[in-house]
Amino acid sequence: QVQLVESGGGLVQAGGSLRLSCAASGHTTSTYNMGWFRQALGKEREFVAAITRNGLTYYADSVQGRFTISRDNAKNTGHLQMNTLKPEDTAVYYCAADLNYKEGWASRSSKYEYDYWGQGTQVTVSS
Repeated sequence: QVQLVESGGGLVQAGGSLRLSCAASGHTTSTYNMGWFRQALGKEREFVAAITRNGLTYYADSVQGRFTISRDNAKNTGHLQMNTLKPEDTAVYYCAADLNYKEGWASRSSKYEYDYWGQGTQVTVSS
């Protein structure tokens, strides 16, 4: 069992930056894959970024070059650094994790591959 708690969300102006954190317990971060998803009001939950247990990273086209996913195994924490934020980035951001061994874009970008989810943190970008 993995428990995930997100933090770092808030209100920021367009062009600004935020850093989200995901504190994990129940397993060491080095044993699982981690992903970030977001859900805007009235929309489906969508993939943002992922990092595998081996350190491979994947990004949605909409955030490529602006967001960076990372993990600190010593602190059992994952991060999502978000730069050059846009109003369309406004959403609830969720941290997710799973313990399987699937890699590749299809697996890592699918919300159905993740078994554990945090409660989410709101990110609002004003224009």
